[in-house]
Amino acid sequence: MDLRVAAYAVITDDESRVLLARWTGGRRIAWTMPGGGLEPGEDPDDAVRREVREETGYSAKVLELLGIHSRVIPAGRRSPESDAPLHTLRVIYRAEITGGKLRFEKDGSTDMAGWFPVPEVAKLQRVKLVDIALRKGGVI
Repeated sequence: MDLRVAAYAVITDDESRVLLARWTGGRRIAWTMPGGGLEPGEDPDDAVRREVREETGYSAKVLELLGIHSRVIPAGRRSPESDAPLHTLRVIYRAEITGGKLRFEKDGSTDMAGWFPVPEVAKLQRVKLVDIALRKGGVI
């Protein structure tokens, strides 16, 4: 079994919108929380700030740990498919924007980022992590 540890941010603004990134690296294109895998030896707090910057152009400050979500993905459901299942641990933080300007990632696993009113999120093609993270953050 493979293991992947990743860190994600729940970021909202004063207009009750949530920041999402559009993930293109999966079996389908879908919206997700800004974040991603830790590099070897990287602290999750540092990883989530790096990932937010890479995927959205914003600088972020970590405010609090919201929780950890654990999931095992069977080998045949992985993207790309693998002979081994994947155990993914997702560290979920609440964060806030401290600077930067919205821009899209180039040559990464996301191609867009944007702010969405919370009621509109349910209408988006999204990964399950969005609902999990928003529930942990008390947003939905």
